[in-house]
Amino acid sequence: MGYLGSIHAKIYAGMPDVELVGVADTDADTADEIGAQFQCAGHTDPYALIDRVDAVSIAVPTSVHREVALPYIEAGKHVLLEKPIAPTVAEAQVIVDHADRAGVALLIGHLERFNAGIMALADRVSQPRFIEVHRLGTFVERATDVDVVTDLMIHDIDIVLFLVNAELTYVSAVGSPVLTDHVDIANARLEFDNNAVANVTASRVSSRKFRRIRIFGADSYQALNYIDQQIEVVRKTAPQPGQRFPGLETETIQVPPRPPLDAELDHFVRVARDGTRPLVDGHDGLKALRVAEQVKAKIEACVT
Repeated sequence: MGYLGSIHAKIYAGMPDVELVGVADTDADTADEIGAQFQCAGHTDPYALIDRVDAVSIAVPTSVHREVALPYIEAGKHVLLEKPIAPTVAEAQVIVDHADRAGVALLIGHLERFNAGIMALADRVSQPRFIEVHRLGTFVERATDVDVVTDLMIHDIDIVLFLVNAELTYVSAVGSPVLTDHVDIANARLEFDNNAVANVTASRVSSRKFRRIRIFGADSYQALNYIDQQIEVVRKTAPQPGQRFPGLETETIQVPPRPPLDAELDHFVRVARDGTRPLVDGHDGLKALRVAEQVKAKIEACVT
């Protein structure tokens, strides 16, 4: 369960139409503490809840995603599985295939898809030509057992694939370790068959936090600051009398904020109840992982 799992438990416990029947953690003290805090059973066996639940959040190390998720999927339970979907494309494919055969909802926890700003931006964007994303953060001793592509960049890979909605044709990437034995800063260029291009940068060794996406279309530019949920729109206007070139007008849109995890879990509950397609299903998670693997392969080729 860990830290993120405890937050899931807190949110579920506060939902009026959801019964949190139990939590599981390999550490007995943690399981008991979280269970007592939210008035539910605490277990050390991750499978103890299979016969008691309709849906489950799985927030365990990526290396054991398949091991923990498959028994729930095969039992017909709806699953929210944290990102990335699996440590390898092969394992991810197994999870997706099982979910498809079982007919259960499989939501992958690409949390930024539930960012209110991204959701508003997606409604406004059509046929992007160029996307530039920067996700920079200060160093913390979390997820340092994996590289920055798996840890951070995969969020933006998923968002780019969602916004462009075209076939990827070319990937180039560079990256380098800085403080850990894994790549800590990386840049990737993604090219698509509709001629759209995305430039994605991720760092976990920056001096300050900076998260921004900019999208250029035929006659407009839109930018989102992930942190303050503010969208800046710049549009081309008709030339004024006596002017040779078109002008530009700027609009600032303040998006009503909502914690992304609250939105994600609310969506998961509705998906599990109504049988609707998850916003980020297993196939989306697999697609993002495939691209992340290509990015990492390009980086490794440059390093060697």
